[in-house]
Amino acid sequence: MSWWLPHNFAEKRPYLEGRARVIKALRWFFNDRDFTEVDTPVLQVCPVMDTHIHAFRTDLKNLDLSHRKTMYLQTSPEFDMKKLLVAGMSNIYQICPVFRNAEGSVLHSPEFTILEWYRAGADYRTLMDDSVDILRNVADNLGIKHYGYKGKTSDPYKELQRISVCDAFIKFTKIDLALYLDDISGFSDAIAALDIRVRAEDSWDDLFHAVMGEKIEPYLGVGVPTILYDYPISMAALSRKNPEDPRFAERFELYVCGVELANAYSELTDVTEQRARYKAEMALKQTLYGETYPPDEEFFDALEYGLPESAGIALGIDRLVMLSLGADNINDVLWAPIPLD
Repeated sequence: MSWWLPHNFAEKRPYLEGRARVIKALRWFFNDRDFTEVDTPVLQVCPVMDTHIHAFRTDLKNLDLSHRKTMYLQTSPEFDMKKLLVAGMSNIYQICPVFRNAEGSVLHSPEFTILEWYRAGADYRTLMDDSVDILRNVADNLGIKHYGYKGKTSDPYKELQRISVCDAFIKFTKIDLALYLDDISGFSDAIAALDIRVRAEDSWDDLFHAVMGEKIEPYLGVGVPTILYDYPISMAALSRKNPEDPRFAERFELYVCGVELANAYSELTDVTEQRARYKAEMALKQTLYGETYPPDEEFFDALEYGLPESAGIALGIDRLVMLSLGADNINDVLWAPIPLD
């Protein structure tokens, strides 16, 4: 029976078989290092604290059908995995589907697969080392010498580039980002001087992402993978502050061939600060998008009980498969892409 297969299944089959090999290699990697694989609920009370990430909503009826309870498909298993750290687990990982309600593109699908792992007693520097090891491990298992995307290549066996966000802005744009953390007008003027279109209604985040998308991201991870670290604290709702400069967070992103592959940080453990950040993010989400998500009180209770010093990271498996096998479109490596037209 082949009636359900896409018309280009024969072309996709090598990518799909390669996808299975990548996932097998990832499980081997973590199991070999005594991580515990966990499986947390897909339906969540609060799907995300980030202002700009949007979840799919579902209304669940209780048994007597008298009312509905609003739940959301997870955008990440983060909150429940942190609860497990509070419960006493140490090194854990999960491979699972996640859902984000945004437009599709060659690098984005509303449903995709994520690898997320956490280390108790560690910070984001340890996850940087994990990222290097994973890229090399997958390359070894697939027998490839480099990753590739649209003519760009990246050699995981060479020493990775590590560059701070501020240094990247200076290198690629000559903008000293630290001068504009609280100066949206000056930031807008500096960006306009780069011939990047700015609008009066642009938020600080909009301006930041415009520069990243046009002037910085396309050049990260080309030749060798790149770790971009220490983001402005306003762009890391769940990350702890850098103790050496609290204007920035202990957060990094991993780039390969100009593609963002993973997002990581040292975890914020202060429940009071986390509640304040949640309220600020939801207030901005309401202003910008007319929606908010309710708090996950179990998560806040867990933080109050005591989240250990820890670090967590999410890596996009579909993108890793693309980079491993040279695919140009995320739909090429998905078994059954969601039709968006």
